Amino acid sequence: MNIRHIFFCTVFVALTGVSYRSSAQNNVIDEVVWIVGDEAIYKSEVEDARLEASMSGTRWDGDPYCIIPEQLAINKLFLNQAELDSITVSPDDVNSQVELYYNYYESRAGSREKLEEYRKMSAEQIRLKLYESCETEMIVSKVRDKIMERVKVTPGDVRRFMRDISPDDIPYINPQVEVQIITMDPVIPQEEIDAVKSDLREYTERITSGEVPFSTLAILYSEDPESAKNGGDCGFMGRGEIVPEFAAVAFNLTDPEKVSKIVETEYGFHIIQLIERLGDRVRVRHILRKPKVPMTSVEECLLKLDTIAQNIRSGKYTFESAVASFSSDKDTRSNNGLMANQSEPGMPITSKYEMQQLPPDVAKVVDRMHVGEVSDPFTMQLRNGKVVCAVVKLKNKITGHKATMADDYERLHDIVADYKRQEAIDKWIRDKQRTTYVKISDGWNDCEFMYPGWGKQ
Repeated sequence: MNIRHIFFCTVFVALTGVSYRSSAQNNVIDEVVWIVGDEAIYKSEVEDARLEASMSGTRWDGDPYCIIPEQLAINKLFLNQAELDSITVSPDDVNSQVELYYNYYESRAGSREKLEEYRKMSAEQIRLKLYESCETEMIVSKVRDKIMERVKVTPGDVRRFMRDISPDDIPYINPQVEVQIITMDPVIPQEEIDAVKSDLREYTERITSGEVPFSTLAILYSEDPESAKNGGDCGFMGRGEIVPEFAAVAFNLTDPEKVSKIVETEYGFHIIQLIERLGDRVRVRHILRKPKVPMTSVEECLLKLDTIAQNIRSGKYTFESAVASFSSDKDTRSNNGLMANQSEPGMPITSKYEMQQLPPDVAKVVDRMHVGEVSDPFTMQLRNGKVVCAVVKLKNKITGHKATMADDYERLHDIVADYKRQEAIDKWIRDKQRTTYVKISDGWNDCEFMYPGWGKQ
């Protein structure tokens, strides 16, 4: 983990009321250790952040009692700039992030009660602390983005980078592949679908009659393991966080005593119950059931794909035309089956994959293939848990190599852009250091700071 980018909620969630606050460096219960402008940083903040990061597995490249207060001080600089520039964040966006973190913490603890016991706070107090820290994180991120958006990278910048860098430091590009795919969905018998719907209608009748709570049936029968252990509770969600078919029903529920009609999504079939609404966010329970795909259907699907693969190899038709005629994958069908790689949301989409970036079922097949080869059919599990049958063609294989302008300009452009963005952030912080009053208490200033110059205005 890059310590210079500790701007995430998990590190700065305060563990209010925990007795170990007095265990750092001396026996004073709390004290001001830094002053940045007119803002104080308390020893308890530093200790809480250290312990929270330690529980998250963070490894410190240096003394945490130096690193953490400096990062908190940098946050103060960004927050001050946010006030000057009137930068704010939407409460709905903050609440969305809060729920993600809260649900993660609750799942790790095992239940809300265990989380409250561990944190020594109520669920609402935990959410309030998360709100404060997530709001800070998001505002800081906006200020950083505003500074970095002024950074422009030209081809000349990339050429200069390659000219000035030591040959030993030229970035190494790992081996990459480009893969085309045809997928086919095994047929689910109508009687299996009818059986699942019948079960869901029975659950609805038992819930509405008062025989058994929705949460009990979710624990017993829902095939969404994360929510099932919480009685089907999905936590607060925004409309954009869930698939449209589910959202259309969930956001139209008004009576917590009622159960929705059966909803079909790419994950299976659901029934939904409202827990509460908060602005444009909704909290619901659901029970998910997935119709089972019989092995006979999988075998029939693999047999069809085997015939398709043989026809491609014999030249009866091309892989590309087979994609257009047979593939069920809407994401690749319009692109000749070429798989698209987006490592993170907001990052550029590319057709090149490092082997570990491929879906595991695809990677195992591609690893043994030559360029131009069409695989035998195999099964693969999608992110939504659905099992499909597939054949792939290895379109291209790029061996590992030192980056070159001709072959890797986009990657080099990104490397130079990252370098220049960080350079812009570093310059901004140093400029702010010179114009902001900073006082560091004795015992907290004997550090090798990342940005020397604190308190030397």
